[in-house]
Amino acid sequence: MAKKLEMKYYSNLSPKRGYSWETPPEPVPESQIVETLEADVVFIGGGISGLAAAARCSFKGLSGIVIDKIEKRRAIGWQIAAINTKAMAEKGIVIDKKQLAADWLKVSGSRVQEDQLWIFINRSAEGFEWMLSLAEGCADVSVYVGYKGPMFNEYLGTHHIIKKQSCTEYTQIGGGMLACEILEKEFLKNGGLLFRSTAAEQLEKDASGRVVACIAKCSDGKYRRYKGRKAVVVATGDCGEDHEMLEAFCPIGLRASKKFPRIGNTGDGQKMLYWAGAILDNPEWAPTLHALAYSGFQGFFLHVNQLGKRFMNEDTWMQAKSVRCLMQPGGDYAFSILDSKYLDEYAERWDILGGQGMAPLSTVGEGFKRENLEESIAKHIQNGNAFKADTLEGLAELIEVPVENLLETVARYNEIVSEGDDVDFGKRSELLTSVTKPPYYALKWGPMLLDVFGGAITNTDMNALGPDSEPIPGLYAVGNASGGMYAVDYPLLLNGNSYGRALACAMQLADSLTK
Repeated sequence: MAKKLEMKYYSNLSPKRGYSWETPPEPVPESQIVETLEADVVFIGGGISGLAAAARCSFKGLSGIVIDKIEKRRAIGWQIAAINTKAMAEKGIVIDKKQLAADWLKVSGSRVQEDQLWIFINRSAEGFEWMLSLAEGCADVSVYVGYKGPMFNEYLGTHHIIKKQSCTEYTQIGGGMLACEILEKEFLKNGGLLFRSTAAEQLEKDASGRVVACIAKCSDGKYRRYKGRKAVVVATGDCGEDHEMLEAFCPIGLRASKKFPRIGNTGDGQKMLYWAGAILDNPEWAPTLHALAYSGFQGFFLHVNQLGKRFMNEDTWMQAKSVRCLMQPGGDYAFSILDSKYLDEYAERWDILGGQGMAPLSTVGEGFKRENLEESIAKHIQNGNAFKADTLEGLAELIEVPVENLLETVARYNEIVSEGDDVDFGKRSELLTSVTKPPYYALKWGPMLLDVFGGAITNTDMNALGPDSEPIPGLYAVGNASGGMYAVDYPLLLNGNSYGRALACAMQLADSLTK
């Protein structure tokens, strides 16, 4: 008889701590269930992971039902990461998969399931190309320029998709919303059923312990059963809007005072998976903490905290800037200090820049657009997220930091620039620029929580596992409701990697359900 081994994960290691989500709800009485709908596969969640999985399964001949508690289709991101696509090959870009895996493990403190990581690495391009093929030439693709610097290796594998002007089949302009529209159209074309404003509340098992259905409350206020003959797939996204789950799994996420609005991302899927016996990732789950609050832009210039003091090497990636800012007095925001030379300084360094927040978003082969950055900063000044003054003293007063501290900080920074060697924080000399020519500017920026990555541990079939390491029959998890691929810190090695993962998981799931 095969030996069964216990899995050392949160669900069977941590005693109950009194969180409301740890206690499953009472079953919905049969008398309140007005209807049962049935398909080969039921997908809980109609974002990119649910729609990708549903579209791919329907493409391979499985009937499906997608339910989603949100009224309208929704996706917040524009970037889709994939490894070694045709668009990359056309630009001569090749990612060393083994090196990417090694870097990912370092960022994640080695606390990931490597088989899940390699599903993304090996199948993201396949999923991306398949999704594009569904659009039948309606989308243009470009590759985004990542951070170029010694502090972090940001790979050139992030894609932007934009609808062609000649295309009339789709309504969305681009990014995740266009991807979702493409996938939804494929699913519906193949006979799939999509129900929005339909909130899954609990999973159902049969006498054998197999997950066979979910019970959901619909827009008419009535309960319905959605039964999956082959599988029930949880694709509900993350838990960033649930305070208790953040406290349990990602406490640093509570420290960011600004959140990107993620209506509905309250960990519903993680809770249902947990109640059904699935094991969850151990803390700490990886947050996306991007420095998108206020102006949302930092650049490579001198960064000062709310005391007017320098606190970091500014030559780094956006996630690092957010975490550094959180560690400062006040923690909600910091400032980038620059002078009237900033446009020339950007133009001179364009070839060594890149990455979200470090440089204006651009694609491979695109030059610096001075007017875009100038207009952006002018707009931020107008809306109160950037400041301009003829003197440093005046700037300090505008941003409400001690005048003497800012003057001392700028003087020390200019001294470092003149010496060409940042002995205080180690910034590369190519990005040292003086603050000497008025008018002076301060860009206000701060951390913003976008996502929290963690969920049910699955095998490579995307089948959720129980504490005994055995698959829970009939229960699957994909996208940000599934675990194993992230831990500690969001790996901004590739912007948009969660979208790329959604496409890779869809390919893997469909294969497992049709083999």
